[in-house]
Amino acid sequence: MFVPNSHEVGSSSSELPQLCCRFTFSEIQLATQNLDESLVIGRGGFGKVYKGTIANGTDLLTVAIKRLDSTSNQGASEFWAEINMLSNLRHCHLVSLIGYCNDEEEMILIYEYMPHGSLKDHLHKSQTPLSWMQRLTICTGAARGLDYLHTGTGIKHGVIHRDVKSSNILLHESWAAKISDFGLSKICPKDLQATHVNTLVKGTFGYLDPDYFYTGKLTRKSDVYAFGVVLFEVLCGKRAVDRSIDEEQWALAIWAQDSIRKGRLKQIVDGNIREISPKCLKLFAHLAKRCLHKHPKQRPTMAEIVVGLETILALQEKANNTLQPTSLQVFAKTAPTVIIPSNDENLGGVRSQTLRRFDYDTINIATENFSEVNRIQKLKTYDSLYKGKLQNGQGIAVGRICLLVRNEYFMNEASTLVKLEHKNLAKLLGYCTKEGTHDMLFVYEFELHTSLDHLLFDPKCTLLTWEKRYDIILGVARALLYLHRDAPIQIIQCNVKPGNILLDENMNPILSGFLDTRYLDVRDTYLPDIFIPRHYVAPEYMCDADVSTKADVYSLGMLVLAIIGHRWSGGVPPIEYVQMEGRLSNIIDPRIDVDLSFMARFFEISLLCVKKDAPDRPTMEEVVSMLLDSSSFTPPDANIVAQSSSTDGIVHDYDNTACEEFLSDLYPR
Repeated sequence: MFVPNSHEVGSSSSELPQLCCRFTFSEIQLATQNLDESLVIGRGGFGKVYKGTIANGTDLLTVAIKRLDSTSNQGASEFWAEINMLSNLRHCHLVSLIGYCNDEEEMILIYEYMPHGSLKDHLHKSQTPLSWMQRLTICTGAARGLDYLHTGTGIKHGVIHRDVKSSNILLHESWAAKISDFGLSKICPKDLQATHVNTLVKGTFGYLDPDYFYTGKLTRKSDVYAFGVVLFEVLCGKRAVDRSIDEEQWALAIWAQDSIRKGRLKQIVDGNIREISPKCLKLFAHLAKRCLHKHPKQRPTMAEIVVGLETILALQEKANNTLQPTSLQVFAKTAPTVIIPSNDENLGGVRSQTLRRFDYDTINIATENFSEVNRIQKLKTYDSLYKGKLQNGQGIAVGRICLLVRNEYFMNEASTLVKLEHKNLAKLLGYCTKEGTHDMLFVYEFELHTSLDHLLFDPKCTLLTWEKRYDIILGVARALLYLHRDAPIQIIQCNVKPGNILLDENMNPILSGFLDTRYLDVRDTYLPDIFIPRHYVAPEYMCDADVSTKADVYSLGMLVLAIIGHRWSGGVPPIEYVQMEGRLSNIIDPRIDVDLSFMARFFEISLLCVKKDAPDRPTMEEVVSMLLDSSSFTPPDANIVAQSSSTDGIVHDYDNTACEEFLSDLYPR
């Protein structure tokens, strides 16, 4: 992004992250030809939206410019809320904020341009209706964006959008859905299962959660309700509220649910939808209806909605005979290839991510002169890793490396992490160098407690309960799914191992170790041996064959095996280890105080992930889905005899189950 020197953050925005630019009003006038009415592409509660053009290096970038109307009910609070929110969030299904202007009492927001408009436009105004597959894909993308807001944002709290509706789901040139309009969004505590945010009721009638309206208690499930209305809007082709039709059909949410109860599901489907399969129709309607449950706790989470929509999408693809047959292809998608030049010029048009350069004395003080007390471990990735605290009280982790060894590999860490935002990924704040040395320090924003390998391989450690182990596995899997599917740049991490799973003060997993990261379709010609975690690396990586996201799936499978298996630390291949141990009871860590019948499922997942041939492994989407499904029931106590009837009528005693039985099922000869 070309930014003149005058673009400096003003006093009212001094604490904003440096991820968007400040424009002068004269530049806005230039971009919109003096706010020419012929360039107006939309109107909303905030004001008019113009199509404009701004400088992007030597090229011109088309943008959407939203100007606050003096008669609007919205104002400065919504304006700064939008800037603060989008400056901290990055996801391929969230609209990107390029900059803002608050000159001469003007309040203007500049976004990436969405050439296909909004979902609402295509449902209610377009002469070329969306196909059913397009609708499913758009809904799935929007759900992913909302799931990221609720659980995966990388900021210390989640975000409740509070104004989910079809007009706030914009469509990219590629038809990818992007959530927009964060003026009403609220920061929420991490755990909203037991708490809520008390707030003045705001939103849009027709999409407003009745429970929130009556109680004033805002939860993530309020977004779920609104998304349920969007799902019915997509299915029925009707507006959320339409007073131009019969009174009994005014409110879409009520009318759709009543129609389903009366057995008229097929009659409410938009007449423009022709290729929908009966099974997909029932599943989609059931999911939408669950979102509208009158009791918020009975509504699904956005993560569950994503899984449900992906399942429906896969079933519809199968019905259309477009799904390629593979052993585990349920939600599999081919990630688009992205080539990233080293100078990152391709990324400058939307975001301007900058790293802070810290003074060495600041980091020295923060780590108490790099005290041994603050040193977490000595890794191959870093010469040393330290925990510390800045003078403002912010907890940090500091990785020290020597740049005598292939400088470009270490700078890859910085160029990768600055573009990422997920609660289970290390968030890079900046770097530091010491004059007269070859040391480089990377500074991360989180309260470092320890690393997984420290706890996992300490026989005396009792901190890793099964609940903690499961949270670590799921957290790492979600971080990898973000890298593969949802990150601004699609990435293969290539370095998943216990030593790179850092734990914060609440034992939440933080995936680190991006020194050997590969962008999709970018092949390294040489990798120093010291950086290859051999026991966790997929066979095709070691043989220098084509590496895909399935390499991370393999590493995750090895990680799961290390987390649940008390004897294995990566010294032998997983299948040989399983064969040597002989029985499941010999493998599962005895410190895991749950029944073997429950643990067998996770053992199976790990073995599926470490299949020798990459195409036979599940995708990361499938792995996350399997992990979520496996946790849907409460594990029984270890002292309960575990017996499970298989489909062939044979009763298995998991304590005496030979591991060869798992291998024969999962690895047929």
